[in-house]
Amino acid sequence: MADQLSWDDAEDIGILLAEKFPDQNPLEVRFTDLHQRITGLPTFSDDPKASTEGKLEAIQMAWYEEYNERTR
Repeated sequence: MADQLSWDDAEDIGILLAEKFPDQNPLEVRFTDLHQRITGLPTFSDDPKASTEGKLEAIQMAWYEEYNERTR
């Protein structure tokens, strides 16, 4: 996992979010809240304004994959 995360590190961010919010179904998180959770991660260092809907969706799907694996 990278020391400093950016919007392009969907898989790594998804893993961190799954660890930090293990009981949260990612598909129930609004993009505004998802953005806030991502930018609040200690290792996230990218420009908060550089996010796009596509990047948020990729992160949400990576988190959802982790969530599914952990809740089986």
